[in-house]
Amino acid sequence: MPRGRWMPLGKDGRLTLYALADGGLLRWTQRNPGGEHWDGPDLVPVADLTDLTVVQGADAYAHFLGRRERRGSGGPSVDFVHAIQYQTARPVTQWRSLGNFHRDREEGRRAGVPTGAVDAQGAVSVFARDAGGGLRMRRENKGGTWEAWQDLKGSWPAAAIVPSVTSSGLVEVFATGEGGASWWRQDVPGGPLLSVPSALRLHVLDGSATALETAPDRLTYYWTDANAPGVIAYRAGTWPVPVGGYPGDGALVALRTPLDGYDCTVLAQRGAGGTLLVGVCTTEGEQSGVWWSDTTKECVGDPALALDGLGRVVVAVCGTDGTVSVARQEPGPGLTLSPDWHRL
Repeated sequence: MPRGRWMPLGKDGRLTLYALADGGLLRWTQRNPGGEHWDGPDLVPVADLTDLTVVQGADAYAHFLGRRERRGSGGPSVDFVHAIQYQTARPVTQWRSLGNFHRDREEGRRAGVPTGAVDAQGAVSVFARDAGGGLRMRRENKGGTWEAWQDLKGSWPAAAIVPSVTSSGLVEVFATGEGGASWWRQDVPGGPLLSVPSALRLHVLDGSATALETAPDRLTYYWTDANAPGVIAYRAGTWPVPVGGYPGDGALVALRTPLDGYDCTVLAQRGAGGTLLVGVCTTEGEQSGVWWSDTTKECVGDPALALDGLGRVVVAVCGTDGTVSVARQEPGPGLTLSPDWHRL
């Protein structure tokens, strides 16, 4: 499955599911807001993609950031590409190349998977790991043109990159590496990314971290501990908090939603046993406990979490047979997912 938000909610209240397939991008579209029926899959043709990340801004546009590897007489060459879907079920724009920060073809092949964030003005910032483990960024300026690639020069080699945007439009980037992590954050919307010093030695399992805004302009990071079983919650200026769980080797996903009148955080991840695990806690109350449950739904890759057009939690997974299935929140107290998964 793509990385990032591969089940975004459109302005019209309908969810869309995306999957990377041979020859392009598969798309399923919810027929009605909050409904059970989906149309698709529709194929969005795009050749030579090896990886894809889906990101979304406050304007609800879906941005696709891809890593493309094309064969040529001089051997494979890698570049990054970008496209947009402006409205639910509408066509995707032309895929535009963002180039590669390495001029040497062999170094360029070792470039990582792109990810990104969309600020409050709709401008995209794209991040990727370079051949030496450094973090590179390319972003749109206010006029809609793309600036040159920048080297952010982190303290640790970047194994995984988690960009986010706060409700006031500040971009923040958390990059994890062996034995530590690096942060960058804007002081003002649209401003430069500034390095945030940290003396903590964090042990983050590669690819497991996610971020969620849990208070105005304050992000909580969740990840799998690389040195001990379980999930960790962390906010800048505090100590990491173990929150339990039996995670596998994939990414956590998170969202906020009211449950029984309380502001709650929902976490989801493929567990060590290969089934989907779901955890719930009060937002910024992880120290009081996270209630984990095993859905027993077998899956591969990273799940997707979203609120549908009626405000209900929806989760999507890719099954061991390659099919995509969704379940949604049932009426009643707490968070209970429908026992019958809808296979698309």
